Amino acid sequence: MNQANAEVNTNEALSQVQLLEGQPWPLGATPCAQGLNLAVFSTDATAVEWCLFDASGQVELARLALPGRSGDVWHGLLPAPPPGLVYGLRAHGPWAPEQGLRFNPHKLLLDPYAREVLGQFEWNDLHFGHERAREHAMDRRDNAQHALKARVPSDGFDWEGDERLHTPWRDTVLYELHVRSFSRQHPGVPESQRGTYAGLASDAALAHFAKLGITALSLLPVHLNVSEQRLAQQGMRNHWGYNTLGYFALEPHYAQHPHQVRDEFRGMVKRLHAAGIEVLLDVVFNHTAEAGRDGPLLSFRGLCNRSYYRLEPQAPGHYINWSGCGNSLNIQHPRVMQMVLDSLRYWVGEMHVDGFRFDLAPALGRGEAAFEPLGAFFKAVAQDPLLCTAKMVAEPWDLGPDGYRLGQFPPGWAEWNDKFRDTLRAYWLRHGSHRGELARRLSGSNDVFDAKHRAPSAGVNYIVSHDGFTLSDLLCYQHRHNLANGENNRDGHAHNLSWNCGHEGPSTDPEVNLLRERLARALLACTLLAKGTPMLASGDEIGHTQRGNNNPYCQDNTTSWLNWETADEALLEFVARVVRLRQHWQPLGTRWFTGTATLSGRLDVHWLLPNGQAPQIEEWHRDDQRCLGMQLNRPGKGPGAMLLLLNADGQDRAFQLPGGRWRCLLDTALPQAPPWPLPSGIAFDLKAHSVALLQERVGG
Repeated sequence: MNQANAEVNTNEALSQVQLLEGQPWPLGATPCAQGLNLAVFSTDATAVEWCLFDASGQVELARLALPGRSGDVWHGLLPAPPPGLVYGLRAHGPWAPEQGLRFNPHKLLLDPYAREVLGQFEWNDLHFGHERAREHAMDRRDNAQHALKARVPSDGFDWEGDERLHTPWRDTVLYELHVRSFSRQHPGVPESQRGTYAGLASDAALAHFAKLGITALSLLPVHLNVSEQRLAQQGMRNHWGYNTLGYFALEPHYAQHPHQVRDEFRGMVKRLHAAGIEVLLDVVFNHTAEAGRDGPLLSFRGLCNRSYYRLEPQAPGHYINWSGCGNSLNIQHPRVMQMVLDSLRYWVGEMHVDGFRFDLAPALGRGEAAFEPLGAFFKAVAQDPLLCTAKMVAEPWDLGPDGYRLGQFPPGWAEWNDKFRDTLRAYWLRHGSHRGELARRLSGSNDVFDAKHRAPSAGVNYIVSHDGFTLSDLLCYQHRHNLANGENNRDGHAHNLSWNCGHEGPSTDPEVNLLRERLARALLACTLLAKGTPMLASGDEIGHTQRGNNNPYCQDNTTSWLNWETADEALLEFVARVVRLRQHWQPLGTRWFTGTATLSGRLDVHWLLPNGQAPQIEEWHRDDQRCLGMQLNRPGKGPGAMLLLLNADGQDRAFQLPGGRWRCLLDTALPQAPPWPLPSGIAFDLKAHSVALLQERVGG
């Protein structure tokens, strides 16, 4: 029998199939000994239909009412399903938008538990549950031909013994990147793999990661996402992907072959693990791509709007918008929390992911409104035998009430530390920060994390992330230049704490460029040497520029793609060297400073001014003098003390060294110089805008 005849027979069989009752668990479409079980959550629906399609997704073969209902779960069993079954859902119930009920059986819905998705989403008025001209009127046109469908994936991937790496936080160096942007223009990556999951695990990419010395990739969202309609109408897309539609499905845009996307992703993870590199996913559980009350009816809204989303209590036709994206996922609902936890377990258990970075993470801990540091979600993660072993990183703010929650996440979690970012930018780039604030940030932000009995590694130290200027642009632009985003330069941060070093944009002035290079090295050195977990933004190590765009979320082009042809190799060598210094010596240690003395009678940390004396109280709070030293008498590794010297002033300083013999391991003013011994009793020539790391010479 040829393939065409086989497909005809399969389609005929599906059109005549009868469903059995099945089971209410697990949610989603799950192969079992008896066939394929489907379970769908909806409290308010009056019926749910399982709609079967041909392999192309264009011909609807059958609409089968799920025969079983157990509480709030509808379920059915399909005997002898064909491989790669394509399906969608239709939910029946009241159409009463002002009551928060938005059932429209004319709209095909994506299963929230879909593992693979067939089709490319394109905006069309048919995707809306309401008539565009009349918000409260149901749109009765069918959208099935244009809707995304779920496809049941085949399994059987050979992991070849791969396991998660469990790199300790104290040894972790994070590298935040975008799958597509990293390799889209990399000449060493095979052309067919550029911008894909495979490209991220190519030989050229692995060589770069090995040279750099990072231990973990933090990937911008790879969940199935949808670009906003406004962007599509302007010929752009949501490049960053913070607009999730499927929490179990991969974004096929990053696959060489979309129908093999899961295997390509798993192959990437396996190769990265073999190279000693963990994989963390940026996940968006604060909102979905269905937007606000004027948004489309794609999945969650059409299945159980009042459960999946937070609605205004006195006006359930309106959405609470703590995300700034039109809606807020209602993780307080048990079934929604179950979906989030099931998703996390899927990525850790079946896809071997090592951890997550949670976008707008306070949304996960909100009860009725207030953030609860010991809320149900955090308790569920802590007791889960699989999730409790994964790395959990919070972006510790959202747009809800009292949304800034830095330092308030549970033990075991790490958090992006914007206080480190802002303090270091202000100190080095002339924005009025004093020595005391700098000392706290370099010491691991003990004022934020120590009181909660959390380790210094709980703070993720960074100067630059995907959101904002690149490091190069931070030193080239005083103002954002975001006109290409189509929002009249109103989008993106206005408070950047940047410094253009005297010239806006690229400069041909050698003095301006020398200053920029020196500041870049100083900022990178502070990030990598400070107590805490360092994070680098992809491209900063090679001088990547976005030409002053500090919000290129919609720029899937050379603005965001790394330009490897112009890579600053000297800067890359410098960053790799500082990473090696951190990993080899752990200069600031991995435990909190206590102020107690070592066996030799030295304090674990001793602060110094250029004259060799400890700062007096008033000198800690002056912001007109930016030179400070840290004598580290209990470094993480190594037999002797270490000395970290920082000079953010515009003049060189003669820094009087403590007694003893010292050697210089790092001088960011002379980035390529090897370690060299220093004569005893001299003052170190600490150049303007530079950082130096010295080590005590012990023994012969």
